[in-house]
Amino acid sequence: MRLRKAARVILIGAPGVGKGTQSERLLQRFPQLSSISSGDLLRNNVKNRTPLGIKVESTMKAGGLVPDALILRLITNELNQRGWLFANKSSNIMTLSSSSISVDAQSFEAEQAAEAEAASFISSPTLSGQYSPPQPSEDPSASFLLDGFPRTATQADQLDEIIPINLVVSLKTPFKVIMERIAGRWVHEPSGRVYNDTFNAPKVAGLDDVTGEPLVRRMDDSEDVYRERFRKFEETSLPLLDHYDKKGVLWEVEGLSSDEISPKLFREFERRFVA
Repeated sequence: MRLRKAARVILIGAPGVGKGTQSERLLQRFPQLSSISSGDLLRNNVKNRTPLGIKVESTMKAGGLVPDALILRLITNELNQRGWLFANKSSNIMTLSSSSISVDAQSFEAEQAAEAEAASFISSPTLSGQYSPPQPSEDPSASFLLDGFPRTATQADQLDEIIPINLVVSLKTPFKVIMERIAGRWVHEPSGRVYNDTFNAPKVAGLDDVTGEPLVRRMDDSEDVYRERFRKFEETSLPLLDHYDKKGVLWEVEGLSSDEISPKLFREFERRFVA
């Protein structure tokens, strides 16, 4: 199905609610929609040895958390590289190419030069204050699902300075139903294939359909662990949802299963971006 205007979307939901399933179904139904994962962008920059990737890698190796500013710069750069952001004349947007920047592993000077360039990039002025924010493309091909960021209201506020999100979907499934899913979940560890006793059960109980090898339960698939994960999610997500509710872009959908939620999500998506 073809979109008529750009969709800039975030899906928010508790662990186990089926966010990944809904993302996959949206990408299949709307070919103009792309997935932008902050985690993938980090890994790609590290792999390709870009100056930003080198800076991130050194932070991670030192045991530090990747600062929000780095993630925001990385997302900004990706959107610019795709041609989905247009800088105003008064903007001062500094970007790094996501393509590979060759760094000779044996060359100390090359490594230091890349680090210096990354530091300059990171410390360049923000998009707020005296700088006009960039303008997003409204072309349907500039549609994306943003995954992994923002996770807090503070991050969302910072993201607003770069690109306006025009739909935030809050996926809701009753806690009891999610717990039943988790209690019935089995995994084939070598491949990552996931089964469930209530849906998508293995052909032979306890065995992988492809290899016949034993299935196992994940260590975090316990009620106590999940309750803590759910508590942390609610702690950060409520202010985040409130942020987008005030922006007028929040839409909530509830269902007992992914199959129940998907048709509702498709209808709302089409109403906003296809009609």
